[in-house]
Amino acid sequence: MRGATRTRSFYYLAAVFTAFIIFLYGPMAIIVLLSFQGPEGGLTFPMNGISVFWFERLWEGVGVIDIWRAFRRSVGLGLVVMVSTVVFSLAAGLAFRQRFFGASFVFFVVVSSLIVPSIVVSLGIGLQFQLLDNVVMWFGERYDIAYVNDEFQTTMGLFTSALGAHLTWTLPFGLLIMFAVFNRFNKAHEEAARDLGATPWQTIRFVVIPIIIPSLIGVALFGFTLSYDELARTQQAAGSTNTLPLDLQGLTTTVTTPEIYALGTVTLAVSFAIIFSTLGLVMYLQRRRSAHGTDAGEGMV
Repeated sequence: MRGATRTRSFYYLAAVFTAFIIFLYGPMAIIVLLSFQGPEGGLTFPMNGISVFWFERLWEGVGVIDIWRAFRRSVGLGLVVMVSTVVFSLAAGLAFRQRFFGASFVFFVVVSSLIVPSIVVSLGIGLQFQLLDNVVMWFGERYDIAYVNDEFQTTMGLFTSALGAHLTWTLPFGLLIMFAVFNRFNKAHEEAARDLGATPWQTIRFVVIPIIIPSLIGVALFGFTLSYDELARTQQAAGSTNTLPLDLQGLTTTVTTPEIYALGTVTLAVSFAIIFSTLGLVMYLQRRRSAHGTDAGEGMV
């Protein structure tokens, strides 16, 4: 009787999990499917033919919007956010291993950006840079700075205000990952390195980083993917330069063909390519570490 109850419970949970997977990935599958329609295809079923016509149209350009330029902007910004997130998260994780005054306050300040609505963060950063623009223009007029008076437009941009907005989203995740990593990090490795005469920098470079490199790759993946598809925190902080998500939002009100589905499929393919490449790299590093550990053990024997 108990075995039959467990079996029914298993099937119930399996049905719930299957429904969740369909809910999560069903829209993606529909977008991919509808993007391969023929020239007479529409935005809904039934499909009218099968071809790559809309991908060819996408390659030629979507109206007045330069999709590929927006794509390059998003990739460039994502790479900068990725590197910044890894560096700052690693530095913060190492710093929080030591007790210092105000550590709890600093932690809650960093993590609090996760609970503040994204649009509020974007508006706040946009307003801050507008005030900075006013200060710069005041200095230009006050001290007669030719460049400011003649050419200056704004301090807002992809790698100023938008970069800051994205880091408010990616850094808390990176810091939380580093906390989890260092909480179970065996300090005996560092003590052994110091006993052998390694300096603090050498210990971090040759001992700590090689051990936690899979986690750093995970932080990098978080940083890039969260930045690559971020919309709300970019709206008011990117200035006049659009990223791919902003252009996609604009296209939803102007494009009424499967061309937008083709763009979604390309974006999805790029995202999954990055994710699976990262997972493959992590698995390779883990196998390599295991192999080196085995070789070292055999050498000791």
